[in-house]
Amino acid sequence: MTPTILFDFDGTLAVGDGPVLAFARQVAGHAGPGYLERVMATLRDLDAGTATQFRDGYDVVGTLARQDGVDPTALQDAYLASRSLLGTPEAPVDAAPGLTQLLDALPHDVRVVLATNAPGVGVERLLTTWGVRERFAALHYDVGKPAGLTPIVEAALADGPVLAVGDIVENDLAPATALGAATALVGPTADTPPSTVTMHARTLDALALDITAWAHRASNTATTAAPTSATPATHPESVPTGTADSLER
Repeated sequence: MTPTILFDFDGTLAVGDGPVLAFARQVAGHAGPGYLERVMATLRDLDAGTATQFRDGYDVVGTLARQDGVDPTALQDAYLASRSLLGTPEAPVDAAPGLTQLLDALPHDVRVVLATNAPGVGVERLLTTWGVRERFAALHYDVGKPAGLTPIVEAALADGPVLAVGDIVENDLAPATALGAATALVGPTADTPPSTVTMHARTLDALALDITAWAHRASNTATTAAPTSATPATHPESVPTGTADSLER
């Protein structure tokens, strides 16, 4: 048996408003006056925990754009244009504090997987820059969460225990919860988590001890059940899983 940890990307492994603001700047030419200012003010409210109607920064950008009458095609084009800037000075992004230390602390038989609604452009380059790419056994892009996460979780559960880590309950965690997997919520919404969440904290760093403890318990259980079956992944792969059905990452 092989335990698996499924990580979301934006807002989970990658932090900072750079990519979201890049998206907003791409949208601004199609939106009404003061759009960027409204986005930035709402992002501050989201971070403060007072804009709970939004899932994340991308939801803020998209919702305010639609309120301004921005065409869905223009919105999608703006999003894709912003993703091409990922990790550049126009869309700076940081690794979540403590990411490298957390991955290093996991037992080697724990399979680490990325599952994101975002397209792959720029993501693998960032993981490489951060020095963590080789720890990921698979990279799933354009997943189409929440529904698209279900088969990924099901496949992982067939091999052993699963922990899903993300910043949006509906997209990143609810499909895992429905299948009996453990979940970890990070980001602003972790201040008021639903009772279904296994563990929660504002930052990945603050959750590191809990995630590591889960991983060691899962590894010990898997070793006891099948001592020779859990081995480290040696050939990481990128897997475009499907087509995203929203701009909510």
